[in-house]
Amino acid sequence: MKELVKKLQAAARQLLWPDDTESLPVWKVAVARILQVSVAVVRDFLEGQLTLRAMSLVYTTLLSLVPLLALTFSVLKGFGVQNQLEPALVNTMSALGDKGEEIARQIVSFVDNIKVGVLGSLGLGMLIYTVISLLHKIEKSFNYIWHIDRARPLGQRFSEYLSVILVGPLLIFSALGITGSMMSSTVVGALSALPMIGSIVHIIGQLIPYMLVVVAFTFVYMFMPNTRVKLLPALIGGLVAGVAWETAGWAFGTFVVNSGNYTAIYSGFAILIMFMIWLFVSWLILLLGTSIAFYCQYPGHLAVRRNQQALSPQMTEKLSLLAMFYIGRHYYRRQHAWKIDDLARMLGAPIQVVDDILNRLRDRKLIVATDDGAPPYVPAQDMETLPVKHILDAIRTDQESNELTPWRLPKEPAVDALLESADTAVDAAMQGQTLKDMVLAGTERKT
Repeated sequence: MKELVKKLQAAARQLLWPDDTESLPVWKVAVARILQVSVAVVRDFLEGQLTLRAMSLVYTTLLSLVPLLALTFSVLKGFGVQNQLEPALVNTMSALGDKGEEIARQIVSFVDNIKVGVLGSLGLGMLIYTVISLLHKIEKSFNYIWHIDRARPLGQRFSEYLSVILVGPLLIFSALGITGSMMSSTVVGALSALPMIGSIVHIIGQLIPYMLVVVAFTFVYMFMPNTRVKLLPALIGGLVAGVAWETAGWAFGTFVVNSGNYTAIYSGFAILIMFMIWLFVSWLILLLGTSIAFYCQYPGHLAVRRNQQALSPQMTEKLSLLAMFYIGRHYYRRQHAWKIDDLARMLGAPIQVVDDILNRLRDRKLIVATDDGAPPYVPAQDMETLPVKHILDAIRTDQESNELTPWRLPKEPAVDALLESADTAVDAAMQGQTLKDMVLAGTERKT
């Protein structure tokens, strides 16, 4: 039995991680990558953090939904399309069946009772703060998945969040209006009457809701994390999450129709419970989609669990020198300064590891960030006078504490002599090279 289990494990590893991908057909490599991403996403789901964050977002959504829709309603009212808010809510909550329409009417009545003009400065400020808090909570959840420790600065939060809140509804309802006009036009009606083309038009009409959801999810995946997300990974995550969300809506709607027992048990609370469950499912799908986008953009994380990325001293030194080399080379060539996600792809290392390396280099005053958010990095010292040995020494002594330093340890001449000889040999091997010397040597070898 043990031999069989070992064979199955070996076959699974070979299927997930083929030895020679260059000799395999493209479709086999694609299948292997899909399986790798699927396993990584399931692993993240089983760890429990995604479900905890989805639950937290449900609570925050319940508190912030009415203020968010109140701001949206105010924007739409200025353009005379506020009457489309309730149909959009009903469509979004269609998974709840008849209960979804009832919840939508209740929410719209709450929004109507909020008079933004009579709230006053303090009330309006609290309204905006509640909405900003919701978006900040969403960003923190996305940053966790993308291994980003720093959220947007406060000023950047207000400017970017409010721009999405004010412009987003107009774009969404404009797209819905244009789509509705196109599908109800006489040309489309005439084409629908044709035998073959009518079937194609019907299929397109069925796919349009999926396409709109995919576009919305893709935009969220590109905007919310505090890092640069490429279009293709975001589109892949949006496609999977959008199809999953629409499918889950159909399945949940079927469940609600057949959930008479819950109504009998919970009575009036059944609507609220169903609404909270649907919110949880929606947030979980959204978070799983951004996890897919993350692994598509950073495949180096596929085989590495979170918080299991300990580096050996040798690997730390090499990554630090490589990071200084690439940052110095771009600075010397007057190219665009490296950002962390680009540098992580160049090094082939997980972004969390690279972020730790860059933080060490920055703490030792070897590099400097040129702005906030996801900053570009440049050398903090003159490349012509910064010895490479100094970089190496700074990394080796970076995590020493004041309580335990080399001079506090026992004095053993034999051990001290060996360490001094090794340090002297490293210094001689580097021959007083500076960062500029290393950059120029690397450039000459490449050319």
